[in-house]
Amino acid sequence: MTMTWTKKDLLDMESLSRDEIVMILETASGLKEISERSIKKVPTLRGKTIVLFFMEPSTRTRISFDIAAKRLSADSISIAASSSSIIKGETLIDTARNIEAMRPDIFVMRHSSAGAPHLLAKHLSVGVVNAGDGMHAHPTQALLDMMTVREIKKDISNLKVAIIGDIAHSRVARSNIVGFNRMGASVTIAGPPTMIPAGIEQLGTSVAKSVDEAIEDADVIMMLRIQKERQKNFLMPSEREYAVRYGLNRMRLRRIKPDALIMHPGPINRGVEIAPEAADGPHSIILEQVTNGVALRMAVFYLLAGGIRNADSD
Repeated sequence: MTMTWTKKDLLDMESLSRDEIVMILETASGLKEISERSIKKVPTLRGKTIVLFFMEPSTRTRISFDIAAKRLSADSISIAASSSSIIKGETLIDTARNIEAMRPDIFVMRHSSAGAPHLLAKHLSVGVVNAGDGMHAHPTQALLDMMTVREIKKDISNLKVAIIGDIAHSRVARSNIVGFNRMGASVTIAGPPTMIPAGIEQLGTSVAKSVDEAIEDADVIMMLRIQKERQKNFLMPSEREYAVRYGLNRMRLRRIKPDALIMHPGPINRGVEIAPEAADGPHSIILEQVTNGVALRMAVFYLLAGGIRNADSD
């Protein structure tokens, strides 16, 4: 595929065309072998500086971005909300502009407010990567999920994808619905009625009446945790009831297709949305998702830092 990357930022899945998604996935596949080497580093982005500005707690995503930067020989600097001048009253834009004045090349941001990375992208000349904003979007998670499915199934188009759980509070669900839909898959969601947002079908999904209906004949089953930190009140009577009615438990595991893939963006609440037998069994590709997260984010850095743009303009 002959194509030039032109975007300054990666903010959501809606702004990516199918060809751009394929370009990111194929770039990531090419970079993945770097992580399997004895010396896991190439000089591709030597001299580039990447700022990781995480205003929300994160383990997998933050470390994955950090490792991705280091594998490409970029310098990465992590900033947390508690150690920034925002706690002294400085605005988000002022903080970001001051950081930009030190001439970094890419700004990775996670924020509890939907649209915060989009706001920064309008005010900064450096590339901005959305590492998750509120309940809105998490594009690199959706991309690494598609990369993982594509490696195993070879083709995403015509696959049946089921996303189960707290859809209303999940930026991962929104990004995956858009992404898989754009790649030609059909997406079905299920969960407690209190956790299914009105109008979600407009993103390109159908709502199943039950979990059993959603996972029937599904090629990919993605389980989501209940995001209590985003709920003012717990929207189910108890976690035990949730596990019985909406969890991927041992009984449901027996009914899925022999070649179905089980996914989870993490962190996992074992015994609630997913049983250990499902999380650790032969259908699970959860750890493969984590592995591919590094390669996918390497690809994003490579493309945004001008890996192809510069090559074409030289």
